[in-house]
Order: sequence, then C-alpha cells, then structure tokens
Amino acid sequence: MNIQDIISKKRDKKELNKEEISYFIKNYTNGTITDYQAAALVMAIYINGMNKEEIKNLTLEMAYSGDVLDLSCLGKTVVDKHSTGGVGDKITIILAPIIAALGIPVAKMSGRGLGITGGTRDKLESIPGYKTEISDKEFIQNVKEIGISLIGQTANLAPADKKIYALRDSIACTESIPLIASSIMSKKIASGADKILIDVTYGSGAFMKTKKDAKRLANIITEIGNNVGKETVCILTNMNQPLGYAIGNILEIKEAVNCLKGNMPKDVKDVVLELGSYMIKLAGEGNNLEKNKQKIIEIINNGKAYNKFLELVEKQGGDISYIKDLNKFKNPKYIVPVISKKDFIIKSINAEKIGKLCVYLGAGRIKKGDEIDHSVGIVLNKKVGENVEKGEVLAYIYSNNEEKIEYCKKNVENIILNIE
Repeated sequence: MNIQDIISKKRDKKELNKEEISYFIKNYTNGTITDYQAAALVMAIYINGMNKEEIKNLTLEMAYSGDVLDLSCLGKTVVDKHSTGGVGDKITIILAPIIAALGIPVAKMSGRGLGITGGTRDKLESIPGYKTEISDKEFIQNVKEIGISLIGQTANLAPADKKIYALRDSIACTESIPLIASSIMSKKIASGADKILIDVTYGSGAFMKTKKDAKRLANIITEIGNNVGKETVCILTNMNQPLGYAIGNILEIKEAVNCLKGNMPKDVKDVVLELGSYMIKLAGEGNNLEKNKQKIIEIINNGKAYNKFLELVEKQGGDISYIKDLNKFKNPKYIVPVISKKDFIIKSINAEKIGKLCVYLGAGRIKKGDEIDHSVGIVLNKKVGENVEKGEVLAYIYSNNEEKIEYCKKNVENIILNIE
C-alpha cells in the first residue's frame, strides 16, 4: 500500500477502504506522508466526496490518532458545544461561561480560524496572557476547580485532525461535508464529552451555503455521534449576515464581554438562548426549553455569567483588567467610518464578502502558519432590515494598513448597498 495509489483511487472517484484511510492517517500524522501528498488527497476528497462509511472511518481514525480524554472524574454529564463556523460567530465565548455558571461543567477545546470564519482559539489569544495551550491534566483540573476551561486542541488530541485542519485552510478545501463532519466529530470523540451539541451554520457566511446542505451535514454528524454512543444534537443557524456587529478577534471579544453584561444584539441572543437551552437539556438539568432560556437570562442578569468569564480568563493566565476595562485593548492605527451616501433600507449584508475583507485586513489566515492581527476587522453599525439615512455610519474599518482602507470602505459600502 502507498499514498500514490490512495490518491489516484480517490481521484478516480472510488471508495477508500478502512485500511487505506488508516494508512493515510497514521503516516500523515507521523510525517511519513508529506504535506503536498496529503494536500492532493484532501483535494480529491473535496472534489469527489466520501460516502457515509468512508466518513465514519476517517472520523474514527482521526479521533484515535492520539490521546482520548476521560472526563468521568468530573462527576457530571459534560456537554460539548461546537459550531461549524461563521462570520462574527463568538457564541462559544458567550455561552460557555453561561453554562458553567449554571453548574454544568464546560471542558471545551476550540480551533483556530478556518477560511472566512474566525476561530475561538484566536479570539481567546487576543486577551493578553490567556493560555490556550495547557496540559490535559491542567485542563481537567481547571474544570474541576471553576467548572470551565476553554483551550486549543492539545498536542496529542486528534493530532491527525490538527494537521489536516491547518492544511485544508491553506489549500481552499474548507467547504466539504466529509472533511467538516470528520474534523468536528474526531475532536468531540477524543475530547471526552458525554453529549454533543453542534451548531450547524448555513448561508453566505458559513461553509454550508444552503439549508439543504446544512441538514445533510447535520444528519451525518448526528449519525456519527450516536454510532459511538454519544448523544448528538444539531441545531441549524442562519449565517447570511454576520452574527452580531463585530468581526475580528479583539472586536469580537469586546462584543462577547458586553453580551455577558446583558448588552446582546438580538441575533446573538436568539442563538445563545436556542443553543444554551439544548445544552441544559442534554446535561439533564431541565427538559423545558423555554424554562431553560429563562435560566440563561437570569444568570446573565445577576452577573454570574460575566463573573464566570472573569474566573476563566484569570485561571488561564489572562489579564482580567482588559475584560474589566475594554478600552485597554490595543486599537489599530486606523479606525475609519464608512458613511452612507444615500437613504435606503438594508436588504442584505453578504457575510462571506465581509469575512473575506476581514481576512484581507489581517484578521484571518491566507496560508498555513500566517500570523494574524488581533486588532483589525470590521464593526457594523447597521443590520439587515434597518433604515439608513444619508450621512449615517454604515460600519467602521479597523486597520493597521492605510493602503487597504479605501478598498475596504468601497467594498463594505457596496456589500451593504447590495451592489455586485
């Protein structure tokens, strides 16, 4: 068996068997298979797809390519929440401390940004001092002590996925149901949660562009989870416009903190309440979804959710003075408003195009290993359905590169005006 034969087989639209998938994962993880060979196979999978049996085998091989955590020592049902990603998606940063404040343990590993979608790990790392790389032992101990830990994927947890994840981003192979499903579920299986909630996003700002594709992905994810004995629930979320107002790492941290203080945009609130109510149900802490939503509102209003986030940041080495005073975060050199030149009603805001502009500004990665600029991005001032008067601010561009500002201003205006 060799990688060339496996690549040519998938290139020719043939099914890979369990042994071939195992060979690829094992040898790519240990470095025998090179990045360029793996890229060829990943591209073939992206183009030609995989059937359910291939996806299951790929998922399990990646899940068991390294350590598998045992969280039974926490003594409670652990519910893991994951999103397939979207422009402006800062839900984990808001929802995780809410759930932990309700006494439900949150032990979550998050990824970096992929394509136009920002990564929870990148956002957390924009908090000075916050450590996303800690040992498995410290990860579990933090959950025992304060009920929550949010970190990046540890070095030996699904290491095959970690390599393929970074590779996919650099070769434009992000929007693939087999690759998304196997990536998500391999991490969830390896990270030890008892039950899993997946936010499957769809629309211009997500990997799944249509609700139909999102449903297909959700069905595959649910089947994988249930087959390995982990109750899995998928919720579909519309991502046709950016979620909330802020897009960019520090900008989204600021918005998330304000949400935890109760200042939550309606679209963000709707998603937080929907996902949170199901997390509470999966944890066995309440079957009535409406009552669960009320619990979430109460835990925000009494300040316990915000205080739990402070605990989390401090426990993982972050400087909580930045959370207490958001003005301490570093601003880029330029913050430039985009001014409306006419009166109109906003019919759409293409999230994908906004996301690409943020990547262009430096908030995301164009190639594997790129450093990101945590301070840049776009903050919208208006949402779909709102009236705009001539002279009003449509959005603000946050940039450290003066040459990129005019391009972004023109494009943001065109996106909001719905001009191709």
